[in-house]
Amino acid sequence: MIVLGIETSCDETAAALVTHDKRILANIVSSQDIEHKPFGGVVPEIAARAHLAHIEGILQKALIEANVSLDQIDGIAAAGGPGLIGGVIVGVMIAKGLAMAKNLPFIPVNHLEGHALTARLTNDVPFPYLLLLVSGGHCQFLIVEDVGVYTYLGGTIDDAIGECLDKTARLLGYAYPGGPRIERLARDGDPQAFLLPKPLKGKEGCAFSFSGLKTAARKVILDRKDSSRSFQADFCASLQKTIGDILEDRCENALQMALKKAPAIRSLVVAGGVAANLYFRERLENSVRARGIDLVTPPINLCTDNGAMIAWAGVEYLRLHLVGSLDFAPQPRWPLEELRMERTQ
Repeated sequence: MIVLGIETSCDETAAALVTHDKRILANIVSSQDIEHKPFGGVVPEIAARAHLAHIEGILQKALIEANVSLDQIDGIAAAGGPGLIGGVIVGVMIAKGLAMAKNLPFIPVNHLEGHALTARLTNDVPFPYLLLLVSGGHCQFLIVEDVGVYTYLGGTIDDAIGECLDKTARLLGYAYPGGPRIERLARDGDPQAFLLPKPLKGKEGCAFSFSGLKTAARKVILDRKDSSRSFQADFCASLQKTIGDILEDRCENALQMALKKAPAIRSLVVAGGVAANLYFRERLENSVRARGIDLVTPPINLCTDNGAMIAWAGVEYLRLHLVGSLDFAPQPRWPLEELRMERTQ
């Protein structure tokens, strides 16, 4: 079985071909960093236009690299949301058109589920498992019970980690995306140099809040007016340590909650763009090891948005004979926990 996956939910135009036996035949990603760099973040209209301009070439490149024709494909999956609606529409309409032309199953994939199931592609993680989804727009804990079956435990009540990192990097004078820049600067800094707030640390539950930390970071940067590399390194190291402390605390609570609901859980999967941060990976691995829980993180190139995760989710659904309708409407908002109802209808 070969599934074509298309991802256009934010600022990467991507296409991939993945097999049922977990071979990634091609995984092509075109970043829009240059288009959005002058604005310090993703501009939805620019993103949609870029997807429209690049999607055909990306699809052709993926098919050539995989040495596969459309006649050899068993299904076409596309990120149907959540995301920037203009971009989502581009990917969904292309996928629908190809599915109709070739009389193939169309599988609309929840973008977040693509991240959630990547660990089953790369590490063969069995159900159930605890998922920490961390990116520029999302920060939440869920129990992954099965394909399309999720239990929400808690998430951010305001900003996500990725947004906090990107906005802080911009205050330091760095272009979008800022998270990788902060990680690099932090390697040379003193994590004890600045005392920053840790919202909700020590509180019950596993909710997150990063707006206060983002505000505190802004105040320090504007008050100091110091552009030296030593200041930036120390501040980034302190910010990263603060977020690591919050993640460890929230993760401990989430594991307690998850194991009560699903005692068979043996893995914590960390997915999404922020999962590429090696410091956060190390902090969480040390935290969960004492509980006998394995930390699973996809390869860095599969943490950020990509077509392989969408194609693999398509494989998971197709082998369960769960396919979508050409009447599917792109979803700007699409919580994972709502998939359970759709699956059982």
